[in-house]
Amino acid sequence: MQQKKNISVLLGAAFLMATSAVGPGFLTQTTHFTQALAASFGFVILMSIIIDIGAQMNIWRIMAVAEKRAQDIANEVLPGLGYFLAALIVAGGLAFNIGNIAGAGLGTNVLFGISPEMGALLSGIVAIAIFIVREAGKIMDRFAQLMGFVMIALTLYVMFTAKPPIGEAVVKTFVPDTIDILAIVTLVGGTVGGYITFAGGHRLLDAGIKGKEALPEVTRSSISGIGIASIMRIFLFLAALGIVAQGLTLDPSNPPASVFKLAAGNIGYKIFGVVMWAAAITSVVGAAYTSVSFIRTFHPILEKYHKWIIIGFIAISTLVFVLVGRPVKILILVGSLNGLILPISLGVMLVAAYRTKIVGDYKHPLWMTIFGVIIVIAMAYMGVYSLINGIPKLFE
Repeated sequence: MQQKKNISVLLGAAFLMATSAVGPGFLTQTTHFTQALAASFGFVILMSIIIDIGAQMNIWRIMAVAEKRAQDIANEVLPGLGYFLAALIVAGGLAFNIGNIAGAGLGTNVLFGISPEMGALLSGIVAIAIFIVREAGKIMDRFAQLMGFVMIALTLYVMFTAKPPIGEAVVKTFVPDTIDILAIVTLVGGTVGGYITFAGGHRLLDAGIKGKEALPEVTRSSISGIGIASIMRIFLFLAALGIVAQGLTLDPSNPPASVFKLAAGNIGYKIFGVVMWAAAITSVVGAAYTSVSFIRTFHPILEKYHKWIIIGFIAISTLVFVLVGRPVKILILVGSLNGLILPISLGVMLVAAYRTKIVGDYKHPLWMTIFGVIIVIAMAYMGVYSLINGIPKLFE
């Protein structure tokens, strides 16, 4: 029985992380870059997958060995750093959740013709319902798996109807015409940046899958998460490539919707509604769960009422969207700050991996450390770059 429970949790954690990564922004970015880079975007996806695995495998393994959540490890490495990390994650989680709820509203609007605000309200209620149940963790895992399968299956169908030039895509993935560094960083940020990598890592800790003996499972689960998110990205890339290769233009106000519509007509547009809703609602759930998992260890009261705090978190982001709309400036600012979370958190983990006080007699593989350090340097450089470029936009 234990074995079966473990497999379901390991899959659940992988899907929670993957569906947290696949949100409205993921759909828009993937379509946007396919339009800009055509088949060469395959190379960007390949590079980002390698970096994603390097980052996520490091973080999940070190958390599992330390048997502590990221914020507590950060506080042990440098007192106060955990609070700073938690503040960044919670601020990012709240702001992105407003965007995620907006995406859910857009999906329901496409499907049923109701206003995005009404759709967002109903979607918020669905997300809250998951956490009201006693077995919230189990329901969340199952929900993430179901929505993940739905998104991948529907996007696969649209990909086939778009008839992409697969041969060209394969060639350009290894020999691209152009290499877009910014695109690589954007994808990495969108897959394992911010709160996303911790969605699965903290879920495993919650379910008691930790310690040195759990490392093989944790490593597999961390790679599966990236795999699931990347399959979705590749299908979407090929669908968009099929449309772009036919010389059709995408609607700039909603690029992903026009890919689905141009590929499969009105049915395609409805499929987009389902995919958009599934992508958005799972990101709402993942962001709320993970953001709260960053503060619940700071005080026994937070731990005791963590489910209600998650519900409040979802309620606040839903109400802000319904009453105020999307705070564009806040989203730009948080997006810029989000780029700093991965280098800080991964950097902290790599330092922690060599502190016996935190990981005991665990020996972290040298190649993982080197891989991790390269990612930290590259992402820190790009994170600062996006901050410097993003901040002036606030005052325009």
